[in-house]
Parts: sequence; C-alpha cells; structure tokens
Amino acid sequence: MYIVVTGAAGFIGSNLVRALNARGETDILAVDNLSRADKFRNLADCDIADYLDKEHFRSALDSGSFDGEITAILHQGACSDTMQTDGRYVMDNNFRYSSDLLAYCQSESVPLIYASSAAVYGAGPVFKEGRANEKPLNVYGYSKFLFDQIVRRRWEDNSAQVVGLRYFNVYGPRETHKGRMASVAMHCFDQFRETGKVKLFEGSGGYAEGEQRRDFISVDDVIRVNLHFLDHPAKSGIFNCGTGASQTFNEVAVATINALRAAQKKDALTLAEMKAQGLIEYGPFHPGLKDKYQSFTEGNLDDLRGAGYAAPFSDVQTGVSRYVGWLLANR
Repeated sequence: MYIVVTGAAGFIGSNLVRALNARGETDILAVDNLSRADKFRNLADCDIADYLDKEHFRSALDSGSFDGEITAILHQGACSDTMQTDGRYVMDNNFRYSSDLLAYCQSESVPLIYASSAAVYGAGPVFKEGRANEKPLNVYGYSKFLFDQIVRRRWEDNSAQVVGLRYFNVYGPRETHKGRMASVAMHCFDQFRETGKVKLFEGSGGYAEGEQRRDFISVDDVIRVNLHFLDHPAKSGIFNCGTGASQTFNEVAVATINALRAAQKKDALTLAEMKAQGLIEYGPFHPGLKDKYQSFTEGNLDDLRGAGYAAPFSDVQTGVSRYVGWLLANR
C-alpha cells in the first residue's frame, strides 16, 4: 500500500516525502515530471518505494493498475509559474490532472489532500475562503480556483476526505530548482551573496518601496498542516495555509541579510542602516507584472483553526533565519 506524493521532486512535495520518512513512512510512490532533471536532487536523501513519471501515473490510474494499492494521495504536482501564458498547458497540469485524481480518489475511497493557492484571491483585499472573495488575476490562479469550485460542487458525493490547502508565500529548503519562481527569501540570499546587496521592487498598490505585505509561510509549517489533515481523515474542506499575519518584503530582506551577517559574526542592522549603506535597493517591476501583482495578502485562518489545527506559525524573522542556516549548509 502506497502513500502517493505528486510533485514529489518539487519544493513542497520533496519536503513532504522527507517528513513522511521522519515518521517511518517509506512506502511512498513518488510521482513527478523530471524533464527538469536537476529536481532529482530533492529526493536524493529520501526513501521511496517507487517513482513514476506523471503521465505514466495518470495512465496507470486509468487502467486500474493501482486499485486497492493507495492509502492517500498528497497532490502537490502543478505548474506553479504564475507568469506562464500557455493556458492549455496550465489547465491540463493544474485543473484536469487534479480533476482526474479527485474522481479516482472518490471511486476508491482514498483521501486526497491537494495544493490550492492564495492566487485564487487575486488582488484581495479579503482573504477568506468564499466564492465572493475569489477573483484570480492570471491563468495559474484561475486553474486553482476552478478546481476548488469542482471540489465544492461535489461535497455531497464524497466517499473520502478531500482537503484543499491554499498556500500563501511559501519559502524554505528544496526550492532551488524553481529559479525565478523561488521565494523572496531565496532571491535575497542569492543576491546578497553574489552582489552584497538586495534589490526589491518599487512601491505599488499604495505601498511604499519594499513595504508591500505578504503572508510569508515557512515550508516547515506547510508540511505540518498537510500531516495534520493526513492524521485526521474525517476532516475535509478548503483551507487557507498561511500564518495569518502579513509581513513586508523589507522584513524578509532584513531577516536574510542579518542572518548572513550573524554567520560572519557581524552585528545586526536596522532597515534604515541597510538602506543608508546601500545594502537594500529598489527597482521597477518586470514588464507585465505590476498589473497582476498582489501587493497585500494575509490569510484568514478561522476555518483552519476551526478544523483543529492549533499549532503556532513561524514569523519571518524566525523562519528566514532558520532557512538561511540551511542554505549556508547546503548551497
């Protein structure tokens, strides 16, 4: 019997596999698309029972090859590029693939815990699970939004747990392969190590330079939320997966720089001191990005807390400092 993790070689997927291993779970079927071969490194220190390419997995499910062999599916596989313009590709990867897994899981009474996204809310300003608040700004957000709607329409027909987790801005280990789609924290780390400074965007949406606010959540916390629902199969729903407290891009930059300075036995600096010394600079948005940019996100956690998840979340200062330590040891 397998626990299936899709997107297993990706950022959140590989952290899930690692966390399952820490609990003694090794009967894991890892599913991914390794056309980007370097992602294999995320699984090199993990124990799995088997690996399947995503398309082979889809075919195997259609043929009934895994009937009775799966205990749960943790579905993290998706095209996560919010700037992707090939809508057919995004919809097949994010909507149709997810819809096929939902149908399979309900036919086999198998729990499905899947990655949704805070991108469904678009420009906000209310980040509470509910159709009235959901206005995606790009096809990535729309693909996640549309699948959430399918899930909602079928609640009464469910034979097993279905949980959608709307991830906010996730950062942490095993995201190096994401390139330009990696977290702000990783970009700050790389920029500071390469150039001695961090460059953030100019002001937008009524916010001053670097003062745009996002709900930044450590991947460690994301994994704990996933495992909470895996351990409570009677709980179903669509839930925000953020910290519930927005913080600024400036705070991420300051936390990253000070963590790197601490590793060099240097004193911490304030934001004003970093600006004065030219350690943080600001520049224009990439073409086409500003009109689709979320200048503020902050997850309402009432539903998540109501589902029994009571653990605290790391703030940026704590989580980013821990992440920088991991990057220094692994990059």
